[in-house]
Amino acid sequence: MTKRPDIVELEVTGMDCNNCAMSIQRFLERKGLEDVMVNFQTREVRYRPTDGGLDPQEIRNGIERLGYTVVGNEATAGSDRNFSLTPGQRLMICATLTMPLLLNHFMMVAGVATPLDNGWVQFGLTLPVYLVGGLHFGRSAWSGLRERMLNMDVLIFLGATAAFVYSLVGLYWQDPNYYFFETAATIITLVLVGNWLEARAVDRTTTAISALTELKEDKARVVMPSGALVSLAVEEVKPGHLVRANTGDKIPLDGTVLEGRLSVNEAMLTGESLPVEKAKGDRLLGGSLVVSGQTTYEVTETYRDGTLARIIELVKTAQADKPDLQRMADRISAIFVPVVIGISVLTFLVGWGTGYATATQALMNAIAVLLISCPCAMGLATPTAVMVGVGRLARIGVLIRGGSTVETFAGVTRIVFDKTGTLTTGQLDIGTFETAPSHDPRLVRRLIFEMEAYSSHPIAGSIRDHLWKTEMADPRDAAYQSFVGQLNVEETAGLGLTSGPFYLGAPRGEVADADVVLKRGDTVLAWFTLVDELRPGAADLIGQLHDRGLKTVLLTGDRKEKADRVAREVGIDEVYAGQLPEQKLAKITELSDRQPTAMVGDGINDAAALSRANLGISLGGASAAALDAAQVVLMRDDLSLLVEGRRIAELTLRTIRESLFWAFSYNIIAIPLAALGYLNPMWAALFMAFSDVVVIGNAIRLKRR
Repeated sequence: MTKRPDIVELEVTGMDCNNCAMSIQRFLERKGLEDVMVNFQTREVRYRPTDGGLDPQEIRNGIERLGYTVVGNEATAGSDRNFSLTPGQRLMICATLTMPLLLNHFMMVAGVATPLDNGWVQFGLTLPVYLVGGLHFGRSAWSGLRERMLNMDVLIFLGATAAFVYSLVGLYWQDPNYYFFETAATIITLVLVGNWLEARAVDRTTTAISALTELKEDKARVVMPSGALVSLAVEEVKPGHLVRANTGDKIPLDGTVLEGRLSVNEAMLTGESLPVEKAKGDRLLGGSLVVSGQTTYEVTETYRDGTLARIIELVKTAQADKPDLQRMADRISAIFVPVVIGISVLTFLVGWGTGYATATQALMNAIAVLLISCPCAMGLATPTAVMVGVGRLARIGVLIRGGSTVETFAGVTRIVFDKTGTLTTGQLDIGTFETAPSHDPRLVRRLIFEMEAYSSHPIAGSIRDHLWKTEMADPRDAAYQSFVGQLNVEETAGLGLTSGPFYLGAPRGEVADADVVLKRGDTVLAWFTLVDELRPGAADLIGQLHDRGLKTVLLTGDRKEKADRVAREVGIDEVYAGQLPEQKLAKITELSDRQPTAMVGDGINDAAALSRANLGISLGGASAAALDAAQVVLMRDDLSLLVEGRRIAELTLRTIRESLFWAFSYNIIAIPLAALGYLNPMWAALFMAFSDVVVIGNAIRLKRR
């Protein structure tokens, strides 16, 4: 089987909103590239090349032809683009030259004459603004037109150019009534101000990714076979290498403690605020901080396959994924610019043709329509809220696979729980232990202990621990040798073990309420029950979910009596017990088809059911199986994360709706006002510039809600 090409990652600057990202994404998809993901907040573009596809350099050049900059692009490293102004420099130049024009405009309105009334002076101040700022938008607009993608910069460039050209006509005629140089300059400067504020605000929405990235340790101190310590880049360290870590160090890669005791801070990875004690055999997560102690540990994963890298990848993917609400906004944004241009043309023709306005006023109204329209607000509404919401979830220890998952999480009305390891701790202990009166209990207990000695089944450890504390026969005793004969243990289905005539495993109805029986032929020699304690907070969790109007269901393979007991203790009314894996899958399918349903499990034994539910939620911590099995992963075995995670998902969805309502309402109200002449182009540019900031500010507010 041919290996698929690796994902290519590019850093691209110049993207202001989701519409910019969409133009790059559509360009790459038209070129036949796969797995395209563009995130304007993190300035990241990713795609998977296809066999026989475009040369990577052609892809970079194509993105730059759209008006964006690919960081590190060799083809443009020595070009004029390499000497382009930064956004801050561009804004400073334009604002410095625009301020005198704007002051002169206010003085003129007040009837005060100034030297700047001269048209040539105004032209001299406006021309650099147009060349530095206006053509910045013009290049992006032209690139979009060449690729048949109309973007926001088309509207800005058309508005500023119309005012500038109209002023040039007035300058040629020497008619001050046609001077609108301050309008052209102010339009450009105000939009640059808005973009600058927007960029600063967007940076505040990406703090989760930044915080996770800062956890990466670039070097690892590897213990060589000679005992010497060598500092290697984490990318060079392989599984099996031994790494030393001391107090104050970051754990560079995932591994298992071989020697030493230490206390580590895993807060950014699991949300656990208190340090976690680690000793021999315990797992260490790359990116955690050694608070005290020291260790030598064995690396188990490369950096790219480690927990930190997987979490970063999961958060990035989640923040770039689009909920259905965003897809609707994207469809509207795709036709928004041509529709606005059409409305602008009609505004001029109808206003002038009907006598509602003079030619000059009709042109100003048409320009105002171009400038006040804002598809960027619609494009920013969802990704900024998703960026903040997913980041906030990650900080408390809830990883979520995408923006669409946020929408699903907020919309589920029923949650199905597995029992063992989810509502209960999964740490089974022995309850009642009975032996048949006709047999020596010491012999029976020794036989069970020896049969379970090498079993890897989770229950085997609990059985051995229990029997070790009891009185058992010495395996060398003649009585025991006679009782057992030749011990040759073989595993059978489930937890079953056989040795000659002996069977140790699940009962087949021989003893009521027994979980495990020991038989010789058809004769029962011993039986015992297993006890699984409720997870702390399980009952409180179910109560909180019921208070929020959610239905809860218990779905388990355990016996009905045990399932009913757990359901009573936590407050679940609907119980499906004795379910085989295929029956679980069928039941989840049935429930999910009826209403939005989430399934909560450990991500290991119930991966199929998790994937079939409308939403799979894994309580498996930072295990690889948990990260792969479900759309939502609770990084700590703390059920309260489920309630808090859903609350944040609901807040995120509410924020998206609020921002989209603002964006649509703004355009629906503002465009008619501009067309009717109630807003001049300068006010239109101001409102447009700050409409984006309102949307981003609403997303940032989500951090504290």
